[in-house]
Amino acid sequence: MLRWYQARLAARPLLTQSVTTAILFATGDIVAQQAVEKKGIEKHELARTARMALYGGTVFGPAATTWFAFLQRNVNLRSPNATILARVALDQGVFAPTFIGIFLSSMAVLEGSSPREKLDKSYMSALTTNWMIWPFVQMVNFRFMPLEHRVLFVNIVSIGWNSYLSYLNSAK
Repeated sequence: MLRWYQARLAARPLLTQSVTTAILFATGDIVAQQAVEKKGIEKHELARTARMALYGGTVFGPAATTWFAFLQRNVNLRSPNATILARVALDQGVFAPTFIGIFLSSMAVLEGSSPREKLDKSYMSALTTNWMIWPFVQMVNFRFMPLEHRVLFVNIVSIGWNSYLSYLNSAK
């Protein structure tokens, strides 16, 4: 399986990472609905899972792939540790605040509700929680993962994070 994934990644990196992201975002929503919210199969909201997959595959996957490549190319300081810290700072100071807003707004639009209301209700909570988890994850990611596996690493960790975001997004 890993060999097959590596071959797809080498041949079509953006597509492979986008499809992987769609699958893992959907997985995060399934975990949220079944393990956290305990809805059961009969009450599972397939449209919600589809929205998460759509967002993951068409927005987050391509954006994260492009972002990590940008950081790799453009943020290179004299010290490897300074480089990692600078990448984490940019990731958490630019990418995270932007994409939490895009996520919440996108979900609101796809649900037919108000992006402004969704942002007012959930943005600061999501961002604050993000800053408790992701700086440490990204330090590990930028230190130990090769560029081509950074999106996959983030996506695997994101199963739990996306469960949280999906739950937060759907909270009444």
